[in-house]
Amino acid sequence: MAEQEASGLQVLLHTLQSSLDRESILAILQLLGDLLSVGTDRRIRYMISKGGSEALLWTLVDTARTASPDYVILLPLFRLLAKVGLRDKKFGQKALELEALDVTLILARKNLCHSQNLLHCLWALRVFASSVTTGAMLGINGAMELVLKVITPYTQKHTQVIRTAAEVLAALLKSKSNSRRAVNRSYVPHLLRLHQDWHSHDTANSFIPIRRALLLCLKHIAKLRSGREAFLAAQGMEILFSIIQNCLDDQSLEPVISIVLQILRQCYPKSPLPLLTTSSAYSFPVPGIVTSEAPRVLTEEDYEDDGEEEEDKDSDSEDVKEEDDDLETDVNKLSSKPGLDRPEEELMQYKAMCLELSCSFEELESKPGDDLKSDETEYANHHHILTAASPKRLFLNKDQISGGQEKEVLVQNSLLSRVKMGRSSIHLTSKRGPGMNSYRSVHSNDPGIGSSGSDVSDIQASFLEDAWDMDAISCPRISASFSNSTKTRETAEFIDQLLQTHLKPMVFHDPYLYMAKARKTRSVADFTMMAFPDFWGHCPPLSAQPMLQRKCGVQRIKILEDVRRLIQPSDIINKVVFSLDEPWPLQDTASDCLQFFSAFESGNLRKAIQVREFEYDLLVNADVNSTQHQQWFYFKVSGMRAAVPYRFNIINCEKPNSQFNYGMQLTLYSVKEALLGRPTWVRTGYDICYYKNHYLQRTAGTGAASGKCYYTLTFAVTFPHAEDACYLAYHYPYTYSALMTHLDILEKSVNRKQVYFRQEVLCQTLGGNSCPLVTITAMPESDSADHLEQFRQRPYQVITARVHPGESNASWVMKGTLEFLVSSDPVARLLRENFIFKIIPMLNPDGVINGNHRCSLRGEDLNRQWLSPSAYLQPTIYHAKGLLHYLGSIGRRPTVFCDFHGHSQKKNVFLYGCSIKETLWQAEATVGTSNLLEDVSYRTLPKILDKLAPAFTMSSCSFLVEKSRASTARVVVWREMGVSRSYTMESSYCGCNQGPYQGLQFGTGELEEMGAMFCLGLLVLELKSGSCSHQLLTRAAALLNAEEESLDFCLQRGSSNSSTASELDDEPPCLEEIEYGTDSSSDQEGSFSELDRQIQDCAFHKDEGEEEEEGTGQGRKAIP
Repeated sequence: MAEQEASGLQVLLHTLQSSLDRESILAILQLLGDLLSVGTDRRIRYMISKGGSEALLWTLVDTARTASPDYVILLPLFRLLAKVGLRDKKFGQKALELEALDVTLILARKNLCHSQNLLHCLWALRVFASSVTTGAMLGINGAMELVLKVITPYTQKHTQVIRTAAEVLAALLKSKSNSRRAVNRSYVPHLLRLHQDWHSHDTANSFIPIRRALLLCLKHIAKLRSGREAFLAAQGMEILFSIIQNCLDDQSLEPVISIVLQILRQCYPKSPLPLLTTSSAYSFPVPGIVTSEAPRVLTEEDYEDDGEEEEDKDSDSEDVKEEDDDLETDVNKLSSKPGLDRPEEELMQYKAMCLELSCSFEELESKPGDDLKSDETEYANHHHILTAASPKRLFLNKDQISGGQEKEVLVQNSLLSRVKMGRSSIHLTSKRGPGMNSYRSVHSNDPGIGSSGSDVSDIQASFLEDAWDMDAISCPRISASFSNSTKTRETAEFIDQLLQTHLKPMVFHDPYLYMAKARKTRSVADFTMMAFPDFWGHCPPLSAQPMLQRKCGVQRIKILEDVRRLIQPSDIINKVVFSLDEPWPLQDTASDCLQFFSAFESGNLRKAIQVREFEYDLLVNADVNSTQHQQWFYFKVSGMRAAVPYRFNIINCEKPNSQFNYGMQLTLYSVKEALLGRPTWVRTGYDICYYKNHYLQRTAGTGAASGKCYYTLTFAVTFPHAEDACYLAYHYPYTYSALMTHLDILEKSVNRKQVYFRQEVLCQTLGGNSCPLVTITAMPESDSADHLEQFRQRPYQVITARVHPGESNASWVMKGTLEFLVSSDPVARLLRENFIFKIIPMLNPDGVINGNHRCSLRGEDLNRQWLSPSAYLQPTIYHAKGLLHYLGSIGRRPTVFCDFHGHSQKKNVFLYGCSIKETLWQAEATVGTSNLLEDVSYRTLPKILDKLAPAFTMSSCSFLVEKSRASTARVVVWREMGVSRSYTMESSYCGCNQGPYQGLQFGTGELEEMGAMFCLGLLVLELKSGSCSHQLLTRAAALLNAEEESLDFCLQRGSSNSSTASELDDEPPCLEEIEYGTDSSSDQEGSFSELDRQIQDCAFHKDEGEEEEEGTGQGRKAIP
């Protein structure tokens, strides 16, 4: 049957080409038209496969070359050609070979005064021009001059012809040779005048497709540097900026607005960043790093035109292809275990880091405080150090605070209870407008708010005293007590007084000990100041804050403000008010501008430029010894006015997208609020968006322009107090000194008869800082041989974090893990009694200290150094890997390895693992997987966490092994050490779009909770394993009964998180399209579907002669 259909179609096509009978040709065209007008594109593609395109083109050429072309045949033929040509990717080439291009151009020229015939010719030209190569050939043969004759100033006659001609011109200008020809022939000012004329007269918006097509012509020309120059010379920026001002709120003009914005951004003159060099302001001498010369200043000439490859490609399909291409498909690489990367005898040095395996019972009972040096005890106020004797404060969190009163932590409020209760006890901060105070929202029940408190009035009185220097208070000196300055000593005494009288009790924090630790911390810039939030401390807010609702059109408003800055610079101040690169003081405290500061641990702000009275451009510092990785920021700002919106633009961000576009806010800490009893980092900012700007990136190493641009993060902040000092950060900061303080206090808080807590140094970093290694387990029940043997045979769990310094959320998750493991929670006791935890809480101390986002002091990503790390250049990775190799060499390979990270472009918490089969399946590898044996238990832990942890989602987990990740901790530990459960745990900077936390941003409390839930997941994983001991099962069963089987209830009810997560995208829908590039997939000129509709409409009215000459239907929105 199929063969009969094929032969029948081929007979029709052959007859069409060979017949000289007019009626036969018309009958065949009618039959083909009827066949192709119904059904799907499959019929058309089938006809193409049988030579349909060639037959139609041959008939066109043959008919057109007669002495008197027959338009009764030509018009239906043109309609068929347009319909078929839209689906034939080689149609332009076929038309060129059969000389149909010249024939169509000749027919069009002959019919300039016959709109119906001309319209059909233009449809064919529109289809021919969809191929860039064919479009270039049409341009050579004068097609652009022809269609420009058709595109007249505003008229209500022949509008469909004018629209189609404009769309043909836009398609032709996709060819760069045609665009160059258009520039040379001064088409740009002519097209601007045409668009202005149609815009000004089309008050009813009836001819939007014509206006849009004219704009597309300008957009394609502007892809060339010469085109942008011609556009600027013709005052194009001013013209389009003026046009769009009154259009933004008109939804019907969306097809025009989007193209105008793209043209404005495209033609905005490219420029280098306002920096002398993009290299970091800090440098650290490391072997192998060659300091390059300062790169030259870049100009517009450096912004090269796109290459000669002119056809646009589907970016989405390319991304998928690249992702699949990155998958490792070499089974030998996936399954083979590489040899040891160091001499085997060298592993014995790590025996000293596993004293729990060899020491006697007496040696295990180490004395507390042995490692607290004299310079620390001079500062440390042990009144602030919590111990096991102060259980009321041990697990103070948002569920245990009511009216500012502390509740005793009882056994029944264990983690198991929170699994059951935590999902229904989330307090959502009410939505607030831009002018409302974040602190008032999240601290409505906090002490210190009110007029009757003596503390409040005392501190408020202090603010009024001229003797106190708010700037000095808000950024204390690390060694203030040793200063000879009278003013500095007075400030230190005042801070000490505030600490004694007004410090709100905080869990596991001591400002005096923090100062002592900060004095020992070594930084590249030799910081002498501390950030007040790190010194004073942070209390988690009582309630979670909702994600920011994105205001529709905010991105466009910000882009237009940038354009206005270019073309209307009268109110631009452009004054540098802070710079790490300038040796002289830039800040004028007497002026009205804000004061900035970032020279403290983890701080990052390189330069601040006052743009307008209440607007500032900010530049963050690249990682040390690098020109890249600008994302993390943390700085102090002071001298603000109250109730005044300040706008900040961070103009040198690198990532192509950000959660700031999807509800995420930055974090703010107010010094005055802290002194009033509310020492809290809160989410803040409004009118937030993240978009591509006009500043050129340079290629790493060469300093030449890369052709890519930076991105701007813009946000507005209304500060809670006048003359305050506030800290703004990308995320909740967690410094190295905070970690070292936390570890010391944790060590002193444990009951040493029950908890084995050992803190030691894994190694020294390049910067001369200690990388801590923590061991946590339970002390043996006694010194009997059986108990000591059980102690030493406990399996290991290894957890690491913060290899990327900017991922401070990983440290908050780690903080929750550490505090839970040393707690009196019954789950924590079971974990300690059955496992030995080896924890490296900060793999990149130097990066954290110096405000890096991703790299070490060598400017390299340490999580890409696990394959062959150097003991000298990557010491923390080298020794972490060595410790893991040592555990494997003595038969104590860890049950689970997990590296805590933060994720900037996804929501929720999720795991990355490793699977050979899943990788090969995803890559559609030809190698068979049926004979491959693989332990599938790598999926068990994420499934457990999906059921336990409110923030976790299984749907975002991935177990693919990519080539680009071959040297990460996750893949190397899996491949070289044979740990099947080797993971990276990613926590969003933003929050959740599923589960009980849906619509909420993460606070530090939620992150710490995730750390505790991870520990609970490890216990459940052990309970579900076949090797679980009878004793553990018995104790766990008793615990579940005591907890009313809350854990069992949670695990048996199914995964509430993943039930809907598979239906959720990584990003929620946005109120406006986030379009960063100047090319958009939504701007296909005269969409093929729309052209199909026009042809169909014409076919229905083919007997009516001349088209209707009014604008009805022309205002129909073009399909994007």
